[in-house]
Amino acid sequence: MLTDIAFSRYAHDRIADRRVDDAWLEEVWSSPSTRVLVIPGTRVPVVDGTVVWCAPAEAPEGTRVLLGQHDGVIHVAVLVAADRAQPHHLPIRDALPALGGDAELVVHAVGMAEWHWATRFCPRCGGDLASTHQGHVLKCVQCQREHFPRTDPAVIMLITRGEGDQECALLGRRPGWPAGRYSTLAGFVEPGESLEHAVRREVWEEAGVAVGEVRYVGSQPWPLPSSLMLGYYGTALTEEISVDGEELEEARWFTRDQLRAGAEDGSVVFPPGVSISRTLIATWFGEELPGSW
Repeated sequence: MLTDIAFSRYAHDRIADRRVDDAWLEEVWSSPSTRVLVIPGTRVPVVDGTVVWCAPAEAPEGTRVLLGQHDGVIHVAVLVAADRAQPHHLPIRDALPALGGDAELVVHAVGMAEWHWATRFCPRCGGDLASTHQGHVLKCVQCQREHFPRTDPAVIMLITRGEGDQECALLGRRPGWPAGRYSTLAGFVEPGESLEHAVRREVWEEAGVAVGEVRYVGSQPWPLPSSLMLGYYGTALTEEISVDGEELEEARWFTRDQLRAGAEDGSVVFPPGVSISRTLIATWFGEELPGSW
């Protein structure tokens, strides 16, 4: 099992039962110890390489989202209009290196901001939506239907074949990627499909490789924009590769020695350290890999 996956390390207590406790929420908002993250649109405030939180008294009016409690401190996000963004407000992809120990809280906040930004009207009747439960429910004022945050499940997998020194891992390149950039294969789960079948289907569709056994190893919330990455290892039943030319422009089998040599001479570049893809590769490889995108 993978236990050290970015965005999955320091879980905060979401205290969901407090989202409708108005008296307690007023106490939280009046406390100077409460940490507030102001999100214009879906951007994160970063100054000098650090995510910036403020006290409630310093926060503007906006949609409040109770994130939860961490180390005895209550954390809240305030969602404001995208046009309130300043130069120090960064897209989440650019802000990733600054997240540090606040990563899970920020990912929670950005995921909620993305959902609020993308869900402007009731998907059922087109009516206006009102935020309830501290931002975690949107209720239609017309048909009264409640809507909940959306997360899109996606499988991400490292497929291997062989044994010992000749064991190989399958990595691929997407069209348009810079030379040398490789990653694990991944794809979204379709309705009515099991996760294990999604692994086998995606690898077959993208690389033409049949997969037998698949083993779940860990998950990672991925706020780009609203996915849950479900990590797997899989065992290949076939060796021949036939890429689809759309999702992948190339795929290759790499031994550990080939990965090490490619990393050392720069001909192979791996995903960044915050990615579960990087964790899957490094765990199979047996040690940390140099370099990243």
